Amino acid sequence: MRTYLDFEKPVADIEGKVAELKALGEGDEGVALDAEVKQLEEKANSRLTEIYANLNPWQETMVARHPNRPHFLDYVAGLCDEFTPLAGDRKYAEDEALVGGFARFQGEPVLVMGHEKGSDTEARLKHNFGMARPEGYRKAVRLMEMADKFDIPVISFIDTAGAYPGIGAEERGQSEAIARSTDCCLALKVAHISVIIGEGGSGGAVAIATANEVLMLKHSIYSVASPEASASILWRDPARAQDAATAMKVSSKYLKEFGVIDTIIDEPVGGAHREPTKAIAATGDAIAVALKKYTDMSREEILEHRREKFLQIGRNL
Repeated sequence: MRTYLDFEKPVADIEGKVAELKALGEGDEGVALDAEVKQLEEKANSRLTEIYANLNPWQETMVARHPNRPHFLDYVAGLCDEFTPLAGDRKYAEDEALVGGFARFQGEPVLVMGHEKGSDTEARLKHNFGMARPEGYRKAVRLMEMADKFDIPVISFIDTAGAYPGIGAEERGQSEAIARSTDCCLALKVAHISVIIGEGGSGGAVAIATANEVLMLKHSIYSVASPEASASILWRDPARAQDAATAMKVSSKYLKEFGVIDTIIDEPVGGAHREPTKAIAATGDAIAVALKKYTDMSREEILEHRREKFLQIGRNL
């Protein structure tokens, strides 16, 4: 069963009629219904295109959070070979919310890491809904330092509402772990490409997204805090999340204008969750283009490029 968002109701109604006609068409009247089915499918596609061409920031947030949107492990399976996950931060424990390891991307060795939300209830609990604890970020630092040592590029996938805010995480130094991970990203002398594939929330996202190139799927979001958290802080009313999303300009088109991200990756009409294979392939193509820019750069040039990139953010506004 396809999951429809609130603003997709007109499309849901049409596609519901299509499903009914196809069920009826299994009998002798099938040929007579084919033309009507085709007409309704064209109408649904047209309506879907119209809706997705005019999404507001809150609707973009709903799409970014869609339960069927492809997650980190889907991208790894679709883009990488020989993925070998590595566990543990060598200080406290393993954190399943942030997964990482070495693999081959288009035949070349890379470090891939990212937030994994999980695709069903069991997986979501296992991966803590993609909200990493300090040990997750310390694991990220360990893996990035290893990649830097062996001159292996880093590809990170961001999809989190934010770092886990639990008492245990705070006791183990959540903010310090995020800061160390961000600092490690800035200090890398290998190319680092990050991709916002869903939610890019707060420091939990920045901790592994401070890269030479920040790519973003068209209907993803990237912000200093979730719309609900921002509404609670600004107006003491989480119900004003839609206002907060609009005010923070969380959508890719605004972030590209501000220079916060570098490239917008187009999604299939209706979002990545409708055609995940196509969305993953487009992401792989964008990553390949981004990595190619750094092939002939020295380690020092890569470091300086990243430094200048972040120093320039906001200067031309």
